This record gives sequence, structure tokens and C-alpha cells, in this order.
Amino acid sequence: MDIDKDRAAFAFAFDLEQARRGTEQEHSLSFTQGLKTYRKAVGWSMLFSLAIIMEGYDTTLLQSFFAFPVFVQRYGAPVYYSSGPRAGEVQRYELSAAWQSGLSNGAHVGEIIGLFITGLVSERIGYRRIMGCATLSLAAFICVLFFAPDLPTLLVGEILCGVPWGVFQTVTTAYAAEVCPVALRGYLTTYVNLCWVIGQFIATGVLRGFLHRADVWSYRIPFALQWVWLPFILASVWFGPESPWWLVRRGRIDEARRVLDRLHSSSSSSSSSSIQKEEKELDNTLAMMLYTSEIESNLKARQSTSSFTDCFRGTDRRRTEITCITWAIQALCGSSFMGYSTYFYQQAGLDASQSFNMSLGQYGFGVVGTLFSWVLMARFGRRGLYVFGLFALTVILFSVGFVSLSTSSVASWVIGSLLLLFTFTYDCTIGPVCYSIVAEIPSTQMRAKTIVLARNVYNMLMIVNGVIVPRMLNPTAWDWKGRAGFFWGGVTVVLFVWAFFRLPESKGRTFAEMDLLFERGVKARRFGGVDVFIGNVQTQGRDG
Repeated sequence: MDIDKDRAAFAFAFDLEQARRGTEQEHSLSFTQGLKTYRKAVGWSMLFSLAIIMEGYDTTLLQSFFAFPVFVQRYGAPVYYSSGPRAGEVQRYELSAAWQSGLSNGAHVGEIIGLFITGLVSERIGYRRIMGCATLSLAAFICVLFFAPDLPTLLVGEILCGVPWGVFQTVTTAYAAEVCPVALRGYLTTYVNLCWVIGQFIATGVLRGFLHRADVWSYRIPFALQWVWLPFILASVWFGPESPWWLVRRGRIDEARRVLDRLHSSSSSSSSSSIQKEEKELDNTLAMMLYTSEIESNLKARQSTSSFTDCFRGTDRRRTEITCITWAIQALCGSSFMGYSTYFYQQAGLDASQSFNMSLGQYGFGVVGTLFSWVLMARFGRRGLYVFGLFALTVILFSVGFVSLSTSSVASWVIGSLLLLFTFTYDCTIGPVCYSIVAEIPSTQMRAKTIVLARNVYNMLMIVNGVIVPRMLNPTAWDWKGRAGFFWGGVTVVLFVWAFFRLPESKGRTFAEMDLLFERGVKARRFGGVDVFIGNVQTQGRDG
């Protein structure tokens, strides 16, 4: 028996030594080296994220339709209002604020359903299979939108399409975090946000191109273009590798090792020493993954399967709070102005063509902002960029509010310019950085379920936004227009205070290091500078 114990102890010590080396490999890998060594993993992650382009496309499409003349005439009703001293002088078509809210919220209701399905099923069948099922179902659900004869059918179509979108929201973020090393994790998780912005840009550009077409195909063709993405998503799901972390959690160690080898790009040298070195590096990476899974199971006394209630137990409670509020901030910081931007510009006084042009420029700024965030994130880290972003957005929102008090004809253009600045700032900071934080903060065993809860908090808040934002902007309802900036600016002040005291820095940390930092109860503002011990090695935190 003593011999058996010694052998077991030796085996575990050997795993710890490999885990230590795997951690050192992660920290020593530069961005350039990571891109060269894991270029296959980068490619597969980017292909999986194409699903988010499709989601960003359709959600923006629907909200932009509220300012699209042919769509509004087809599904809306005539509205009479005064443009001068004589009431009833002007007539135009509008969708009521209630229907604007209902259509916008339909997708969020479906996403909530899809997210919970993902949390319950993804750990059982894997990321690839659930993505494939969601893609095939979406192909059928788009037909409802394409042939919808009335508003209730459109609402049903949005709810149905929201279910697979909920799957995409969870799986793409988790997959991006799990197939690449620490050096690339921030870039690939924020790339999910870039895909979202690209989808918004394409949707606005398509509608701008069909703006002066007067038949039903002016809005049916944009709906039909969603089918274009499906073959690419299915191909990535069919040929792509499964997440090695998921395979480790399921106890399929040999498969995880083969996937790591598939994601890893061999060096040009074919010498036996070079091949042996690469094999050892992959073994070390696998040992680090096994070590992370082991400490999460042992320290938290978890079984191989977990429930949503585990997200609120022990250290996971704090991690769930951070993840949920981080994603909730995206809904509470006034970002709804961007989704309704075309409609907002019209209510601010611009005509249809100018409104779509401004929105097109806005999403172009968003693409550039997301790319620029990669430079800023490498320099300032997640926490610093998030806190500064909230401060900057607060200033911009209050500026929108004050400018809207003016009755000058120039005010609408100033507000439009401020919204462009808001979009650029948002997509430089909290927009993309959110995806890194929500992917890095949860434990590996609870990642999918924590992301599901966080995204559903976001979706529920977006349902609230879907009720109040159309009323803020609609001339037949509250008609706040730019004065809504005061409301969102006040909310963002509260969010800034929370982020300053509660949001930790996850830059440069492996998942095992994050586990230990949360186990020790390290304060959020000290995460970046605390030393962590993996196995018997000390790793220095990185400020920023």
C-alpha cells in the first residue's frame, strides 16, 4: 500500500511540474509567437465567431427598419402631428412605440430561452454539436421573417430566431477563450465584439442601398441575406475542432491531446529535437489544463456536472456577480442609442438618407474603435480600459443631454457627432473588453453557465430598454430625444463607481491563477499585482 501511495504521489508531483512548465509557457509566449504557433486556433475561433456577424446584422436590421420608409408604410400606421401653428398639417407613417418595443424584445425573449438551453446542453454534447443544431434551426426560422405578412408574424419570427442567437452568444465567447493561449485570449474574445459591429455595419449599408426602392423586396432581400452566412457557419462547425477544455472536463484526455496538436502549428524545422520539444510543450499545456480542472474540483468539491445554483456558491458567487454586472453595463450605459441610431437621427431632425449615412459612419467608427481597443488593452489592461470607458461615456451622455436643450438647427448635427464619438469610445473600451472579462472571470467548469446567466441579465435589461427607449425617442410617446442623455448619464455614474471598486484585472492570468486569486479573496484593485503560486512556482501579476 505504501508503494502505491508513493507512486500516486510521484505521479501527481510530475503533473504539477508539467503544469508549472505549462504556466511558464503561457506567460513567456508573446503575441507574435502565439499568432505564429496557434494560427490554426485563431482561424477556427474566427470562423466560429461569424455567427455573431449574423446576429449583429439582424438585430440592427430590425431596429433600423423603424426608420425605413417602405417597411414603416407596410407595417405601420399614419400619424398626424403639428409642424407649425396649424395642427394636423403633417402626416407620416410610424410604428407605435408598443410595437417597436415588442419587436425589439421578441429577439431578446428568444435569446433568453436559447441561452438557458445552451447552459443545460452544451456541457453534455459539446460546442460543435449545439452550434450545428442552432445553425440548422435558424435556417428555417428566417423563413418566418422573410414571408411575414403582419406584425404578429414578425414578432414570432424574432422570438424563434432569438433561440439560436442565444446559443451563438454563449458558445462563440467560450470557444474563443478556450482554444487559444493567454497571449491571444483577449484579442479573440474581443473579436466577437468586432463581428457584432461588422454585422451592424453591413445591415446599415444594405438598408442604405435599398432606401429608395419602393417595393416589398426593399426589406425582404435584407432579411434573405441572413442565409448567406449559414453555409460558412456550418462548415466551421463540421470541420472545426472541439474545445480541448470541454474534452478535459468530460474526461476525454486523449482526445484533448489530439485537439491541442491540431490547434498547434508545427515549426518549419523537422529535426527530432524540435519535434520532441513541441511534444513536451503540448504535454505541459495539457497538464496545466488538468491541474486547473483538478483544483476547481477539489477546492470547490464539485462533481463532473454542475448546475446553475453552483454559480452562486463559494467563490463562484463573486465571479458570477462580476460577470453579470460587466455584461449588464453594456445595456445600462446608453448603448441603446446606437441600436436605434437611425431612428434617433430622424427624430433629431435629419432626413432618411442623412440618418442612414450617419449610422453607416457610426458603425464604421465602431469597427475602427474595436481594432484600436486591441492596442489599448495591451497597454492598459481590462480593468483600466473599462473604468476609463465608463467615465468617458458619462461625459459624452451628459453632453448629448445639454446640447438637446438647444433649439438651434445645428444641434441635431452636434448630437449626431457626439453619438459618433460615443460609438468610437464605446467600441474602444467597454464594448469589446466586456467579452474578454466575461470569458476570463468564470471558472472553467462553470464558464458556460456563468456566461449564460450574464448574457441573460443583459437580455432582460435590453427588454427593459426595448420598452423605454422607443418611448424616449418616439414623438407619439415621451419624445425625450437627446434629453435621454441625462438619464443614461446618471446611470453610468453608478456603473463607474461599481467598476472602480469591484472589477478585477484579468490580463495575463491563466485560468488556474484566476482560481487561486478568487480563492484567496484578493481585492479587485490588487488583482494585477499579486503573486500567485502554481505548483511550486511563483508567477508575478501584471498591473494594468
